[in-house]
Amino acid sequence: MAITEFFPLDPRIEALGDKAEAACAPVFAKIDQTARYNAAKVLRAFTQNQVSETCFGASTGYGYGDVGRDVLDKVWAQVLGAEDALVRHNFVSGTHALSVALFGVLRPGDRIVFVTGTPYDTLHPVLGLTGTPGSGSLKDLGVICEVVDLDANGKPDIAAVQAAVKGAKVAYIQRSRGYSLREAFTIGELETLIAAIRAVSPESIVMTDNCYGEFVETREPLEVGADLIIGSMIKNAGGGIARTGGYIAGRADLVELCAFRLTCVGLGKEVGCTLGMDRELFQGLFLAPDTVANAMQTAVFASQVFTMLGFPCSPAADADRGDIVTAVQLGTPEGLCAFCRGIQKGSPVDAYVTPEPWPMPGYEDPVIMAAGAFTNGASIELSADGPLRPPYAAWMQGGISYRSARISILLAAQELLESGLIAL
Repeated sequence: MAITEFFPLDPRIEALGDKAEAACAPVFAKIDQTARYNAAKVLRAFTQNQVSETCFGASTGYGYGDVGRDVLDKVWAQVLGAEDALVRHNFVSGTHALSVALFGVLRPGDRIVFVTGTPYDTLHPVLGLTGTPGSGSLKDLGVICEVVDLDANGKPDIAAVQAAVKGAKVAYIQRSRGYSLREAFTIGELETLIAAIRAVSPESIVMTDNCYGEFVETREPLEVGADLIIGSMIKNAGGGIARTGGYIAGRADLVELCAFRLTCVGLGKEVGCTLGMDRELFQGLFLAPDTVANAMQTAVFASQVFTMLGFPCSPAADADRGDIVTAVQLGTPEGLCAFCRGIQKGSPVDAYVTPEPWPMPGYEDPVIMAAGAFTNGASIELSADGPLRPPYAAWMQGGISYRSARISILLAAQELLESGLIAL
């Protein structure tokens, strides 16, 4: 049965999708194996920590003695291989959770080294790289920020990293790519990088931005030597269920410092009402391995389809992946906008909306974003976005349902065809 019964696809586009999917079969099987392992790991954490209906109750006010909040932290810590975790609905974004972690562990005069190049755009004001002086950035507080550029292949420059991190308070790793074309780092690559840091500066805190990376592999960064990892619940970690939130996990002493920053010194994790939000944070985590598998298969399929159409894609469909993101280089502003229009047309929410570039807060260039999601900004749901600057790439992520996301990808190809930007 053809999906053209429901969506206006050129038969050649539909045939291309079938051919691409067949080519992806071995990679899909590997993704399913990873999901089975991670699902077992998550289920064990739920059973061993005795998750019960009581954990889903709503606390108010100060939230003293909130059983669900405390059990959720224990479950997450076990899943991630952490001593402790801070999982809260009142982290408003991944950037917020990262900011809390940075301000939690850094003090005036400390030095932080970004060992994987310049970090994601929205952290620049937090660090004081952009923004108004005196706004309370780390730079304003006397924290010294240094960046070690990646090598010509988009990989960590180990020699330069080792020279820079000696004596640094924090060595910061960004696992995913942001708006760059380098590929996300796999756990194996992180293991090598962290070992190199430890060899010359064992006292440095290794902090890892784990956004888009949870459950992509069978291990997490804490299991290969990181001290703190941070992520967003409306990306991989929340399984498409969590409506907001984030987490910080790792060494117990560092998690406590972060908790003091989130609430206040002396109270930390002991306060914070949950308002009934714990149920979806638990359920999101439970579904996350399968949801991430859907997103991974979506990413692989997209890479295969658009490679076959002649567009450079990163990573390649059969490459080892460190996150759920695929970058498709469209080459022109028209191509980028057409791609995003097609993704939007295949979204379950706001499919009738036409995305347009706009000056999004925190970014230096106009950004176009296709994101018809049940939760606003939830990039575990299928979305595609990119700044209007060369090479005019769309960074596509998510897909809580591979079967639906597959249609969206084909509609993106259809939009390029109708715009005269590809020929079949």
